[in-house]
Amino acid sequence: MKGGKAVESIIRKVLDPTDIEILDILQKQADLNNTEIAKRVNLSSPAVHSRIKRLESEGYISRQVAILDQEKLGFDLLCFIFISTNLHQAEELSTLEGALMKMPEVLECQCITGEYDYLLKVANRNRSDLQAFIRKLNELGVTKIQTNLALREVKYSTVLPIKASD
Repeated sequence: MKGGKAVESIIRKVLDPTDIEILDILQKQADLNNTEIAKRVNLSSPAVHSRIKRLESEGYISRQVAILDQEKLGFDLLCFIFISTNLHQAEELSTLEGALMKMPEVLECQCITGEYDYLLKVANRNRSDLQAFIRKLNELGVTKIQTNLALREVKYSTVLPIKASD
């Protein structure tokens, strides 16, 4: 069995097809109520409620959120920023990562391999906000910064391909 198939097999043993269907529905339309989900998966509303609570308690559902339109809210500058640092001690890295997690402009922060140490997805209202953000990064001991501006969004999704047909 290849690595991906082994993981899929383990997940399938823990989650039955109805669980997978409920998760798929929720990740695409989290605003549906239990009654509507129940109709789609041929269960009662209380049974769906119980399954959702179990899936939450087991950690399959991290949280449910509303995804806002950044441009309508004035965040016209989406950037992907690669950063490197000379910090190598675990405590120093924890301090840096803690500071990045507290920055409201940082939508995502990934520790990566390769030439850079981190990749940040950052939302700013304008170039002035971006400049102020980069200054904050410099104060944290970041030694190398590469900023890429997103020109337009081609695809954005939070949907994982959990169903066989995805």
